[in-house]
Amino acid sequence: MIWTIALGGLVLGGLVALVGAAQRAMVFPATRGMLWAPAEAGWDYQDVALPVDGQTTHGWYIPVDQPRGVILYSHGNGGNISGRMGGIAIWRDLGFDVLIYDYGGYGNSTGKPSERRCYKDIRAFWQWLTEERGVAPERVVLFGRSLGGAVAADLASEVTPGAVILESTFTSAVTMGKEAFPFFPVNLLLRHRFETEDKIGRVTAPLLIVHSPDDDIVPYHHGRALFEMAPEPKTFLEIAGNHNDGYSETGQRYIDGLSNFLEPLFPGR
Repeated sequence: MIWTIALGGLVLGGLVALVGAAQRAMVFPATRGMLWAPAEAGWDYQDVALPVDGQTTHGWYIPVDQPRGVILYSHGNGGNISGRMGGIAIWRDLGFDVLIYDYGGYGNSTGKPSERRCYKDIRAFWQWLTEERGVAPERVVLFGRSLGGAVAADLASEVTPGAVILESTFTSAVTMGKEAFPFFPVNLLLRHRFETEDKIGRVTAPLLIVHSPDDDIVPYHHGRALFEMAPEPKTFLEIAGNHNDGYSETGQRYIDGLSNFLEPLFPGR
């Protein structure tokens, strides 16, 4: 019996160590190679490199003529900013400058990704935008897709931008893990927790939650739960399609939903 318990303890300890080592790769499947740059689309842009915890966080500031405001864009957990041309183009067509950045370990950002590093990355770019460039907070939209929504919500719980948009975002990484692996001690093992559900109630800016019932990665009920937890003023936009392509599959209805939400807050040009 004693040997059985000891063996079980060793197996569990090894499993915990293995899961801990694999977590970063699973939660942050980052890529380094840059596949595209805004100049290839004929857009003017500025490379922005900011110091964060002794490392460098990289992003692009992509302006438009006579902007309505600025989108501070937090992307999902895969790839890097060079794979977000379609999303950037939508915001430009709606009349917004775009400030998009990579988390540590993604693209040209140095270091390693972590939940803590993500929160520091977005704060560095918020500070650069509102202090160095002098953009008034009420002219900024915090936009986050998937994991980026958790990052944007964390900042939005502490600052007051002009609006917040969370698209295809989960209530928490812990809840996602429990739903995917119900017999696994996710709550004990998961280091990168991204507990958006604990922060959404402190978001005071006008909020838009976007989610698809067909989302194949973050179930629809996560978006609905975040919407129910959030204070007013808030709006829900239901789109179609899967997790990664829902916004493009929904097409004009998605764009109209964004426009209808933002028009009273950021009058058109």
